[in-house]
Amino acid sequence: MASDWLGRLWVGRSRPDRLALQGLEAGWRVRGFLARGLAGFAAIVAYGLYKLKSRGNTKMSLHLIHMRVAAQGFVVGAMTVGMGYSMYREFWAKPKP
Repeated sequence: MASDWLGRLWVGRSRPDRLALQGLEAGWRVRGFLARGLAGFAAIVAYGLYKLKSRGNTKMSLHLIHMRVAAQGFVVGAMTVGMGYSMYREFWAKPKP
């Protein structure tokens, strides 16, 4: 019974565990802002972890909160720029018929 449901869900897919990865790969190719957002997130987290040793007398929890907020802010900014660019292409940059 469950296999019928799963079979209908993944029709045409060779491996069900690849479904999420294929969607991410397609988003990576088509929309460059996804790649920039993930790269920025990874860079900010790597920098925050690197600076963890030299944080001085700042509490660990406060340092991690600042790192998380900076990484989330970068991703939200990348998504906003991507949506703005998409809206520009859709509504203002259309060729006149």
